[in-house]
Amino acid sequence: MKTHIFLLTFLLTLFATTAHGQKSPRMESSGVVEGVNIGIDYGAPYVKGRTIWGGLEAYDAVWRAGANKNTTVSFDKDVLVAGQKLPAGKYGFFIIPKKEGDWVVIFNKKNDAWGAYSYSEDDDALRINVSPEWVEDIQEQLSFSVDENEILFSWEKVRIPLSVSGDGI
Repeated sequence: MKTHIFLLTFLLTLFATTAHGQKSPRMESSGVVEGVNIGIDYGAPYVKGRTIWGGLEAYDAVWRAGANKNTTVSFDKDVLVAGQKLPAGKYGFFIIPKKEGDWVVIFNKKNDAWGAYSYSEDDDALRINVSPEWVEDIQEQLSFSVDENEILFSWEKVRIPLSVSGDGI
């Protein structure tokens, strides 16, 4: 009996540590925009008092838009993202933050990498220049959401809304 209780306690502790104690847990966000199912899978780091833009995440460098395994965005039908055509599929999602001016958002055909180490511009399906929105309130944990007509990226004081339309290709 004591062995069973010890084993159960050990397994519950192990589960709690690995599933809930992660520094950047895997998160999922999903929604439907104009009949298109959208799914986002990402590692969600915290700000934790750090300088994010130009510090933890360098300006002018490709970033996986999350932590650990690449962030992916999937669409079950062809879409328009920020007015540009993107075929149905699952894409690696990257951002190039800039100190000034527009940032670059990338949907890349390679969706199974770790970090941006194997990123290649040759695999880009779509690159979009976007103006980040700077806000006063801090989004402590990186977040993606799908609203009625957009995907919204939020972390620290940056928000990047990407309009999505099911009008597709």
